[in-house]
Amino acid sequence: MHGCGSPRARVLGLLDAWLTDEQRQLPPAELSRFRVVVGSTGLLLVLNLLFLPAVAAYAPADRLPVALSVLVNVVCFGGVLGLVRRLRSPSLPAFLLCTCLSSVFILTTLVVGEPGTASHAATMLVPALTVYLLGPLPGLVFTAFFALNAVFFHELSHWILGRPHPVLVSEWAGVDSLLAGVSLLGGWVLNWLHRTTREESHAALEQALRTLRESESKLVSLIDSTDDVVLALDLEGRVVATNHVAKALFRAVTGRDFQPGLSLFELSPPALRTLFRENTTRALEGQRLKVETTLPLEGRTRTLEITFNPVWEGTRVVGITIFSRDISERKEAEARLEEMHRSLLDVSRHAGMAEIATGVLHNVGNALNSVNVSADVVVQRVRGSRVVGLERAVELLRENGSSLGTFLTEDPRGRQLPAYLEALSAQLQQEREGVLEEMRRLGESVDHIKSVVSMQQKHARFSGILERVEVSGLIDDALRLHAVALDRLGIQLRREYCAQIPPVLVDRHKLLQILVNLVSNARHALLESGRQDKQLTLRVERAGEMLRIAVADNGVGIAPENVPRLFTQGFTTKKDGHGFGLHISALAAEEMGGGLMCESRGLGQGATFTLELPITA
Repeated sequence: MHGCGSPRARVLGLLDAWLTDEQRQLPPAELSRFRVVVGSTGLLLVLNLLFLPAVAAYAPADRLPVALSVLVNVVCFGGVLGLVRRLRSPSLPAFLLCTCLSSVFILTTLVVGEPGTASHAATMLVPALTVYLLGPLPGLVFTAFFALNAVFFHELSHWILGRPHPVLVSEWAGVDSLLAGVSLLGGWVLNWLHRTTREESHAALEQALRTLRESESKLVSLIDSTDDVVLALDLEGRVVATNHVAKALFRAVTGRDFQPGLSLFELSPPALRTLFRENTTRALEGQRLKVETTLPLEGRTRTLEITFNPVWEGTRVVGITIFSRDISERKEAEARLEEMHRSLLDVSRHAGMAEIATGVLHNVGNALNSVNVSADVVVQRVRGSRVVGLERAVELLRENGSSLGTFLTEDPRGRQLPAYLEALSAQLQQEREGVLEEMRRLGESVDHIKSVVSMQQKHARFSGILERVEVSGLIDDALRLHAVALDRLGIQLRREYCAQIPPVLVDRHKLLQILVNLVSNARHALLESGRQDKQLTLRVERAGEMLRIAVADNGVGIAPENVPRLFTQGFTTKKDGHGFGLHISALAAEEMGGGLMCESRGLGQGATFTLELPITA
């Protein structure tokens, strides 16, 4: 691109000064023709004015015709320049220019007696001007007249006017005239080829420019349609392009309108200049960067996500594009979501604890029932004990102590006493064994209560802490919490554990909560099914670096359209359900680095919930 002080710019400025404002707004092709018309006409006018003093050097016989031709040229060229400013199209001034130039030149060569004037080098201007200004066909007509003049008209004028024939002056004059005509036609051919190739190149260029403008328009429209700030920088960090959002942000930050070409470091707020300098330097080295920063704006702190992208041209970086997005609302939403997530986890923990506590209370309640039964049996047996008969026998022996031998041998009561004592001893032994059996059952029930309470305390104590957990033992704990309900419903329990189950590093409470929830759901599904062959299967297997725990039942099953929604908060298929358990279980599984999935072949076909956990945390 040429500067304003370059010779080309100065020359074009002089040419455009002669044109009107309307003409200067014409398409480039029309403007170029106007410029050529003005430049060629002005140059020929100046040359003719400078040539007037040289007319005196001609022979007196030729002075008048030459002077008249020069004056005619001056008038014609001046008229063309005057006509240029009155027309919107350069076609008529160009035709008049070519006509005046050709007519005066041919007439001059005819009246001037000098041989060789018809083949003067100036004649080569005609093919160039006419082809460029008027087109190939009009240019051929003008060039043909000049060629005929050089070959025939000039020599014919010498013969008519009785001047020496050029052939008599030089034996090569005829050959020169012929070569001049051929050269003129060759000049037209060359100019026609140049114009044709130029037009094709120009058409291709126009098509490329049109496509480029359309693409640029689409790109600008696309950039302006986004709510993100978009900036394009050159290698010096100057802003070369931007969108309306960036301009509005610049106006809001600085209070003035955006001007292209300014440095990004001058435009940016002081709080962001260091960030921009560091990241633009790294982007110019070819790195793509994404950073987050905060900016006080409009009375509040905004969080911005800024992306720096290098612009490549081949293997070198030629600029940078910067995209900035206000993510304040997203950050606030994420904070609210995180808070809600923590609340959900707390609620889920309480819900899980309530579920576990319910199981604990069921088991403790049943154990207490056994304790009560055993205690009642012991009390009844103690009340109905034959110890009273032993007391009566002892009293008889005490009353007859002085004559015990006679009493045992002669007294009817004494003779029955040994047999009675033997029967009483057997009865008391039986009562003792019964009481011991009930006391053993009472002890087992108390031990069961202690075990359930201890298990609950153990899981509650380690909540939130990662530890190595034996999965099979934790599954047994989950089943123990539902043992009474499973037995009462007649649910057949199957355990399918692989031979070697490695311990996993997890939160014991979360895993137990998931297992209790899955077993509880399976129990409800089996209860609602009304089947006689209720079956609950727990399967543990290893799949690569993951451990799979499957809880399968043959209960009511799940409709296919409901499977994708099972883990959505609030979705439930139970009449009294809250749609919370599976959602929280899925979240807990993800927090432990695993996942929770469900498979069901349809209603009445049962369901399988599979929990995957990483063996290595």
